Amino acid sequence: MPMTHAINQKNALETKAWKLLEKSIVYYHEKPIGTVAAQDPNLDALNYDQCFLRDFVPSALVFLMDGRTEIVRNFLVETLKLQSHEKQMDCFQPGSGLMPASFKVECNGSEEFLVADFGEHAIARVPPIDSCLWWILLLRAYEKVTGDVKLARQPEFQEGIKLILDLCLVHRFAMYPTLLVPDGAFMIDRRMGVYEHPLEIQVLFYATLRATRELLLPDEEGYLSTVNGRLGALQYHVRNYYWIDLQRLGEIYRYKGDEFGKEIANKFNIYSESIPQWLTEWLPETGGYLAGNLGPGRMDFRFFALGNLMAILVSLANEAESQSIMNLFEHRWQDLIGYMPVKICYPAMAGSEWQMITGCDPKNTPWSYHNGGNWPVLLWLFTAAALKTGRLELAQEAIAIAEKRLLSDQFPEYYDGNYGRLIGKEARIFQTWSIAGLLAAKQFLANPDYLKLISLDAINDDLGCKL
Repeated sequence: MPMTHAINQKNALETKAWKLLEKSIVYYHEKPIGTVAAQDPNLDALNYDQCFLRDFVPSALVFLMDGRTEIVRNFLVETLKLQSHEKQMDCFQPGSGLMPASFKVECNGSEEFLVADFGEHAIARVPPIDSCLWWILLLRAYEKVTGDVKLARQPEFQEGIKLILDLCLVHRFAMYPTLLVPDGAFMIDRRMGVYEHPLEIQVLFYATLRATRELLLPDEEGYLSTVNGRLGALQYHVRNYYWIDLQRLGEIYRYKGDEFGKEIANKFNIYSESIPQWLTEWLPETGGYLAGNLGPGRMDFRFFALGNLMAILVSLANEAESQSIMNLFEHRWQDLIGYMPVKICYPAMAGSEWQMITGCDPKNTPWSYHNGGNWPVLLWLFTAAALKTGRLELAQEAIAIAEKRLLSDQFPEYYDGNYGRLIGKEARIFQTWSIAGLLAAKQFLANPDYLKLISLDAINDDLGCKL
C-alpha cells in the first residue's frame, strides 16, 4: 500500500471517529454533559441511549486531551448531584455514596431533568460499585489537565468524596483489605463468577484511595489516616497473594492440605487440584499476571485484562510485575490480542462450567461477550500500559490491528471467537467507547505525557501495613 494511501486511510478513520464521538454527545440545558453508550440505527435503543459513567471514561479522556474540558466538568458537577444520600432504610434503595450506573435527560414540556439508574434497570438489578471509583479518577484527571484545584475542594465535592470513602471503608464481615462486591458490579456486569474480591475492583479501589490523597483537603486527617492504612494493607495483599508466575504456581502446586495458624504458606486454603490444566503450559517462562479473584478456598486463575492493565498504570503492580504482564501479552499475543485488541478475559468457560457459573447465560456463551470476547475499548488501557512500561512496539502493533477493522466494521461493541475474528453476535455498532478507545490510544501514542491523566507513580512513602 502506498504511504500516502495509508495516511489518508488513517486520517479518514480518525475523522470518522471524531464525527461519531461528536454525534454521541448528550446535552443538558444546552451544555454538553456526557456521551450515549451507542448509536446503532438498526436496533432498539434499550438503555444504550443513556450515558454510563463507566463508558464515559475513555470519551472523557479524549475530550481532556483535546482541551475540551467543559464537558468533563459538566459531567462531574451533574453526576455529583445524582449521588445517593440515602441511609438505606429501604433495602431496595441504593446506599449512601453510590454513584449511578447511568443517567439520561428527560423532558416535561420545556423542563429538562436527569433520571439516574442505580442498577434498578440493569441485568439482575446489580448496582455498580465501579461508577463511584471511576468518578473520582476522572475528577483527578480533570484537575491534572486544567490545573483547576478549586473544583474538587468545593464543599459539595469534598462531601461527595467522603461519602464514597464511607461506602468503601465501612465496617464489614471480612478479614481482608480488599473490597467485597457481588457478581456483575463492574464492567463484567453479568453472572461470571466474579463475585467476592475481583481484581478489577481491587485495582480501581487502590487507584481511588491514591487519588483521594491528592483531592481531599489536608484538614481531613481522620479520612487520610484511614486511607493510608488501607492502602498499605491493600497493596501488600494484592501483590503478595494475587500474583501468579511459574515460581508462584510451583508453590501453589506443592501446597499441603489444610493448615492452621499464622505462620503458614497456604493462607487462603487453596488446593493444588484447583490449578486448571491449561495454565501450566500457557504461562510463559518470563510472564506473569494478577489472578482474577481470591477468597477463602478459592483462586480464580483466569486472566482479566482490565484489572492487570490498570494495575500497571496505577503502580499496584511493581515494575518487575508490570514487565511480566506485558511479557505475557507478547508471548500470548494471539490469545490476548488476536484480530482485535483486547480479550477481556482468558480463557472462556465452556461446558458444565459455563452452565453452572453463568447460569447458562446465552449472551456469555464461550468466547463471546464477557466470556472471552475481545473489546476494542480496552485498546486505550493496553496502549497506556505499554507506553508506561516502555513497550512502544506493542502499543503500535495493537493500534495497527484495530485500525484495519474498526471503521469497516462500524466500531462494534465487542468481537467473538477464540481470537476475536467475528463481530459479536449481539454487539451494537457505533459503540461510543469503542470509538473513544481508539482515539484515546492514538492520543496517548502521539503524546505520552498525557499518561499523567490516569497513571500513578509508585508510592515512595512507607504505607507500613503487612498481613
